[in-house]
Amino acid sequence: MADVNRRNFLKASLATPAAAGASMSAAAPAQSDGLIDTHVYLSRWPGRRLIGDETEELVRSLKEAGVAEGWAGSFDALLHKDIAAVNARVAAECSRRGGGVLKPVGAVNPTLPDWEDDVRRCQEEFRMPAIRLHPNYHNYTLADPAVARLFPLAAERRLTIQIAAWMEDERTQFPLLQVPIVDLEPLPGLMEKTPEAKVMVLNGFISVRGIERLLPRLKTLGNLAFDIAMLEQMLGVRVLIDAVGVERVIFGSYSPMFYLESALLKLRESVLTATELAAVRNGNAKRLAAGS
Repeated sequence: MADVNRRNFLKASLATPAAAGASMSAAAPAQSDGLIDTHVYLSRWPGRRLIGDETEELVRSLKEAGVAEGWAGSFDALLHKDIAAVNARVAAECSRRGGGVLKPVGAVNPTLPDWEDDVRRCQEEFRMPAIRLHPNYHNYTLADPAVARLFPLAAERRLTIQIAAWMEDERTQFPLLQVPIVDLEPLPGLMEKTPEAKVMVLNGFISVRGIERLLPRLKTLGNLAFDIAMLEQMLGVRVLIDAVGVERVIFGSYSPMFYLESALLKLRESVLTATELAAVRNGNAKRLAAGS
C-alpha cells in the first residue's frame, strides 16, 4: 500500500507542476525528440518483487512517460555466473517484448574467464549501445588491472561503459548479501589513460557532496556523464549541472527499482533552461552513444 500511495503522490506532483516548471517544459522544443532513459533493468531483483518488473508493464510505463529509448540491463547479471546467457536473454527480451523502446545493455564481469568475448558479443552480435559493470556485486574494484584492460577494449568497439555504483540501500540489504557502494576514486585515472572511452556513472551519489573531492579531475573528462536517479537534494539536477557541467548529466531513472515518476519530477523541479533540458533528456546520451 505504501508503494501505491507514493506512486500516486508522484503522479499528482507531476500533474500539477510549479509555474516555473510548466513554462520551462513548454519552452523546450527538444522534448518532441523523446526521452532517453539510460538506466533501466529487466528481470527480477534478487531480494523481492518490484512494481514494473514484468517487461510489458515496464515498457508501458516508459511509453506513458514519453521515453523513446530505455537502455535495459538485467538484474540477473548481479548474481548469475553465466554472463553470456544473461546478455543473450536481455537482447532477446528487448527484441520480443521491448515495444520498440528497449535497447539491450550487456553486462561484463572482468573477473570471469573469457570476459573479452562477452564484450565482443555485446557489440558484434547484439549491437548494444553500452556495457554495464557491477564491480561491487562482482567483487572487484575499479583499480583492478582487468578494468584497465577493459576500458580500451570497450572504446575500440565504441561501447559506452556504464558503471553501476550502487544498487540498494544498505539498510534494506539481505544480511548475507551486504554490498558496498563502488569507490570511484580510480575512475579519473582510468579515463585519463583511455580518453576515448565513454563512461556513464549510474547511481554514483546521493548529492554532489559525495564527489566533491573528485570534481577538479572529473571536470576535465569530456566523455563522462552521471545519471540523476539517486539524487535526493532539492534542485538536485540544477546543483549537479552547476558542479560538473551540463554535458556530463544524463537522464536515468533506475526503473523499476526506483519510480520513473521520481526522475521526471527531478527534471521539473530543477528549473532548467530549454538547452539544458534537451541535453539531459537525450542530447548527452546520443553523443555518448554515437558510433555504437
